[in-house]
Amino acid sequence: MNKYVKLFKVSMAQEFAYRASFVLWRVRNIFQIFLIFFLWDSVFANPDKVVFGYNRDQILTYVFGLFIVRAIVLSSRAIEISGEVARGDISNLLIKPVNYFSYWLTRDLSSKTLNLGFAFFEVFILFLILKPPFFIQTNIFSIFGFLVSLSLAVLIFFVLLLISGSIPFWYPEAAWGVNFLFISIFVEFLSGAIFPIDILPNIFQEILALTPFPYLVFFPLKVYLGQIYGLELVRGILVSAVWLVLLWVLMKNVWGRGLKVYQSHGR
Repeated sequence: MNKYVKLFKVSMAQEFAYRASFVLWRVRNIFQIFLIFFLWDSVFANPDKVVFGYNRDQILTYVFGLFIVRAIVLSSRAIEISGEVARGDISNLLIKPVNYFSYWLTRDLSSKTLNLGFAFFEVFILFLILKPPFFIQTNIFSIFGFLVSLSLAVLIFFVLLLISGSIPFWYPEAAWGVNFLFISIFVEFLSGAIFPIDILPNIFQEILALTPFPYLVFFPLKVYLGQIYGLELVRGILVSAVWLVLLWVLMKNVWGRGLKVYQSHGR
């Protein structure tokens, strides 16, 4: 355990090694929130307007909630795994007395902790500038459900990155493309990180409900807004947990097969 605590501290220090990259990542997130905020603010120019089951307070809370949830769920160092596999750098860890998955989960948690701290600060500044209406959840069961669903979302996304990161075992040249397609298209679009999924036609919502993506961002935020509760909340958490187990089993199988064909020339 002590080695992972030290790894956590070292990983957090490494986040500042590439300051320009870190700052640009934060600036990108701020501009994205600005864009989404003004889009929905114009749609809900009338405070009493209700669209897709959201009033103005709820949709703007969803927008600002995105900032926090993205920092917790979608900020991840594990995205670097595919590059490590493609370059053969994973050999450096495979021969050391450390669990490869625990190593990256620790680095992930370090990155999320740092990003979450900055996200809270940035949301506070944006809140002072934009002065939006905000929905404060006070129901203890909704808050607990939100925290549980958020924890499951973190683990699901981590396992998804491990699965996508294993593709370079067979196609090393696909490392960058896999990350771009997976993160920028599948996760960003299908998880509700751009817009609430329930504004889509019902048929698309039903199809997406069969995938793990809505449980990364959309589901936790809906729980916080109090729009998912009771048996529906329990069902959603159980579905998230089942997806986590299934994806973990799949990941272990894929990694086992990948290590059998893994080659590290010159390492």
